[in-house]
Amino acid sequence: MKIALGTDMKTHLAEVLVEELKKRGHEVDTFGALVTTPALWTKVAIDVAEKVAAGQYDQAVLCCWTGTGISLAANKVNGIRAALCWDAQTAAGARKWNDANILCMSLRATSEEVAREMLDAWFENGPSTDEEDVACLRYLEEWEEEH
Repeated sequence: MKIALGTDMKTHLAEVLVEELKKRGHEVDTFGALVTTPALWTKVAIDVAEKVAAGQYDQAVLCCWTGTGISLAANKVNGIRAALCWDAQTAAGARKWNDANILCMSLRATSEEVAREMLDAWFENGPSTDEEDVACLRYLEEWEEEH
């Protein structure tokens, strides 16, 4: 899978995420502070989200200090469902029930171990085929097209 990884800060966790994604066999391209500084979280998020929405990347991982800003900015792009996750269960649910295509996490609050668990859960789960879940996503997609 081709994955974009963007962050507004070059931290140990960001570098661990790159290594972990590659260990799992993904092709990884980095954005933001892993390439150049300074890196604005808004620009990193929107640049990566546009690339995912355009199909240049299958999915993405985005990070900022809290994870909130980068997820808010990414979700401004139509077709993006960026999920701020704090643990493996949240990451699994984001993929399963929301068909999220961008995993967002906090550089401040996420340990290496929890990040690994989230990556495992994220990539082990796919979208639900449950009728209600599918209907919810269809409604969201239709709303985006109208607005």
